[in-house]
Order: sequence, then structure tokens, then C-alpha cells
Amino acid sequence: MKTLIVVDCQNDFITGTLSCIGAKDAIKNIVNFINSNEVGEVCYSTDYHNKTNKSFEINGGIWPVHCIAGEFGSEISNDFDEVQNKSFKPLSENLYRKGIDDEVEEYSAYYAKNENGKTIADIVSDEFIVCGLASEYCVRETVLEFLNNGKNVKLFLNGVGYVNEDDHIKNIAELRKLGVEIV
Repeated sequence: MKTLIVVDCQNDFITGTLSCIGAKDAIKNIVNFINSNEVGEVCYSTDYHNKTNKSFEINGGIWPVHCIAGEFGSEISNDFDEVQNKSFKPLSENLYRKGIDDEVEEYSAYYAKNENGKTIADIVSDEFIVCGLASEYCVRETVLEFLNNGKNVKLFLNGVGYVNEDDHIKNIAELRKLGVEIV
């Protein structure tokens, strides 16, 4: 079985405070991939922060305020409404949240939890395909966590947006060197 991990395709990373280059195209490509490929499961991770999160500049961190729990910026793109298979759309059981703890910087979606307390790490699958936003941060760390845990992981390159083009290119080269298949 193939499991697609869609990382942080949220409004703040598309058009908000941390908008990524190529985000809209990446999401369109992800939707097309879901609709045209045989995947057994689709999981969505989201940054989901309190206003007091320590990663924010106003709280001593390095990032602008983003993905505040319950606000528009934290919502997954409504472009996923175009996913044809209802069970592959963002739903409560396949929506995994990370960044809830104000004290912990959490880029990787690997340990993100759904409403039932299940983590992405708990999913049993023959193959994981990672895509989403942003290539050189949360996508990278998610891929690395799968690798570090001995999982078969691939990166769907047309399904990623990024913050900085040079860092994105460097990231892809590094992931290839580590043996990650780019699809």
C-alpha cells in the first residue's frame, strides 16, 4: 500500500505570513496526483499553534505568527475539495496536527497526531510519499524522520513549494544523496 503524506498545505503557507514559492501549483499537482494515482491512504499534517508559541518572533523565535489554531491561516487549502475520493479529502481521522506544544519546534509531521491520538508514525504502509510545504523545512524533516525510522519514503517533487529556491535545490540534492527517490 502507498500512503501519501501531505505536509502543511495551509493558507498561511500559501498566501499568508509564510507563503511559499510555488505553493498553489504544488497543491494543484498534489490534487491531480491523488486523483490519478493509486494510493491506499492520504494523510494531511497541519501546523496548529497557540498565539504564545515560542517559534514566533514576537515570542522570541524566528518565524512570523502563522497557523494559529482555529483561524483561517491554519486551515488546509480548499483546493483539496477537488479530490474525487471522499476518503482521501482532509477529514478528522486523516488530519494530523503538530506544533501544538508552545515549547517545542516541530517541523516533521512524523509524530503529528490526529484527534484520536494516532500519529503518522503509527501508520503501517509499504511506501510513503511525502509532498507539501515547505520543501526545505517541514517536508525535509518529515522525509528525514521516515528515513531515520527505516521506512520506504519518496518525495513527490512536483508537489512541493519552498521558501528559498537555492535552499530548495540544495535540499533536493541532499535528499537524493541520502537515497530518497524523487518522483
